[in-house]
Amino acid sequence: MLDTDGLLRDEKTAAWMEAAALALVPKRCRVPEPERFAARVSVMELGPAQLSANLFTPFSCYRSPRLVRQSDPELYQLAVITSGRQSIEQAGHHASLEPGEMIFYDSSRPFEAAVGTDGDGRGGGSLMVQFPRELMPLPDKVVAPLCGSRLSGSTGIGHVFRQTLSALADTETDLTDRDRARLGTTIVDLAAAVVARQCEQTSALVPEARTEALYHEIRAFIRRHVDDPDLTPPAVAAAHCISTRTLHRIFQTRGETVSGTIRAERINRCRRDLADPGLRAVPVGSVGARWGFPRASDFTRAFKAATGMTPTVYRASLQEQGS
Repeated sequence: MLDTDGLLRDEKTAAWMEAAALALVPKRCRVPEPERFAARVSVMELGPAQLSANLFTPFSCYRSPRLVRQSDPELYQLAVITSGRQSIEQAGHHASLEPGEMIFYDSSRPFEAAVGTDGDGRGGGSLMVQFPRELMPLPDKVVAPLCGSRLSGSTGIGHVFRQTLSALADTETDLTDRDRARLGTTIVDLAAAVVARQCEQTSALVPEARTEALYHEIRAFIRRHVDDPDLTPPAVAAAHCISTRTLHRIFQTRGETVSGTIRAERINRCRRDLADPGLRAVPVGSVGARWGFPRASDFTRAFKAATGMTPTVYRASLQEQGS
């Protein structure tokens, strides 16, 4: 982790910028108020990819053609803005970004970027993934027009990618090397799917990457619609324009079932509501109905199979613990 806390002298700011350039992509930075500059970068290595959580007070930076010639790690970068206003210019494109939006850029091309503040005067933050250009399954002539362009993180695979980065950034450091490698491959596949969707080249992705992206989209769809009692495997398949057989195969390769995933999501929501002191007056049957179990007997049976106790006993046990 690279960190500066509080007020910095000019030379300490310069030292931090040099360290940050080594951790991320080499560039030159300009700080309007060096004595007030503060920054925080947490880096997580994920096999072929690197995830960094960044937070800065206002500054600007540039990567000149000379810097590109001197040092080019040949990385693609996809960043999700989490706070503040930020901007970037690359390959003739200029994007001004707000929280929730994404930006795609390339270390092999010069760029200029700036980090501003939010409405409360706080600095700008982002979650950024960088990975080798050679892992991008799309040709450069297809990817190049997107450099410096704004991408949406509010719907579809963009939303899945943004949520995945947020979850990873909150993960404790108990991941094994194998976990990190597997997650890195998943992140690269999702990043490629985001880019492919933006340039309408999803068919150019390798089958494994398409399947991985589709799996995560389906999981996100299930989470969004888990309260619908009509959420069934055929309904999920139809919503994604695939056959039910294909849907089952996608989950089977991961040792999962579609029905089991839906049921587990519903049980988790029910457990949360049953444990909520503010919902003690809500009948157990109503809790089940809220999350896709319209029949009380079906809810009781499914809940007991998952937790070893009925919903009523589960709620009562938590109340006893809290008393």
